Amino acid sequence: MTVKMLSMGAIALAMMGGVAMAGSAAGTSALDDPAKMSPFFTDAGMKTLKSEADFKTAWMAMKPDERTAVLKDCGDATINKSHADFCAMAKKMGG
Repeated sequence: MTVKMLSMGAIALAMMGGVAMAGSAAGTSALDDPAKMSPFFTDAGMKTLKSEADFKTAWMAMKPDERTAVLKDCGDATINKSHADFCAMAKKMGG
């Protein structure tokens, strides 16, 4: 009985740890950083992209490693799903 309880506790702890890591990994996307993303949008809620010319200006103002990180995040299907319009424009600019 004690072994069964310890096993169940270990499994529960492992599952909680996995969920916590997945949650923290999801928040590390460059696309979720308002400071980096706001130059690409016309509104504070970041729902409306700027014109292609203004988007390109903001894109070129980013450091090359930041652009690479954004394109990498856009390549992730889960992240891309919530940032589809932005990723389409970013790929047009730099990929």
